[in-house]
Amino acid sequence: MNDNQTPAPAPADESSDDALRDISEVAAVEIITSACVHLMSAAAVKVGLAEDEATGQYQDLAEARKLITALAGLVTASAPEIGNEHARSLRDGLRSLQLAFAEALPFPDGPGEAPGEAPGEKYTGRVS
Repeated sequence: MNDNQTPAPAPADESSDDALRDISEVAAVEIITSACVHLMSAAAVKVGLAEDEATGQYQDLAEARKLITALAGLVTASAPEIGNEHARSLRDGLRSLQLAFAEALPFPDGPGEAPGEAPGEKYTGRVS
């Protein structure tokens, strides 16, 4: 190739076509459940349920609050669409995270944690 020639366009990426075809075959309930599992996993780490070799644990409660609230919104909104069988296990996981968050707070009865103000409670109601 000399300086005056432009490179030929690359052929279409067949792997992206395959990925589109593959995602079209996945049921919505599986995609929703997968998204919930990712949110749950990230929230569990941020709450401090995963151990770090150096410090003993990871914890970022501000980030955990965001993830738990997003999870609560997704679970609440999707429950009628995905059916009770799937929604029940997602609600159980969400509730466990909400309780773990409450236990991780340095001052559980402190400001910002009034009834209905804990992560996700505006969607799920009070968790105790």
